[in-house]
Amino acid sequence: MKTGRQTKILQLIRDNNIETQAELLMLLRSEGYSVTQATVSRDIKEMRLIKVLGADGSYKYSSESSAPADENSHIYLFSTAVTSVDYTHSLVVIKTRVGMAQAVCAALDSQNRVGVLGTIAGDDTIFVATRTDSSSAALVNDIKKLMNDKKGL
Repeated sequence: MKTGRQTKILQLIRDNNIETQAELLMLLRSEGYSVTQATVSRDIKEMRLIKVLGADGSYKYSSESSAPADENSHIYLFSTAVTSVDYTHSLVVIKTRVGMAQAVCAALDSQNRVGVLGTIAGDDTIFVATRTDSSSAALVNDIKKLMNDKKGL
């Protein structure tokens, strides 16, 4: 059931410009899948779907394996999606363009950074719990470097 649903998700994002989880949910339901928003959200994270900039200037879901090399890189994602980052003690707050927090959070999680205890992503905000103040400062510094790195563009 899960494998079939995730295969259908890959087909849908390949064949359609899907910008939001709500659009994906609606398309899945129209294909006969009885799913909730929470299930779609888990599938997106588990499948490591990312949002890439389309030719028309809008963001759409894509699988990491099908995204162009520049758009697939963390440098590209952080330099185009993250708008600000700051911290206080052991909490880092990352602001993104609307709808991009999940993709940025998944990219951050995939780095398995030492000192990061966990992440929570909303629509345009990510909270990162770190072990120490210095872990927070290092993370903010690294993200700011990625935000300013235009080599991937």
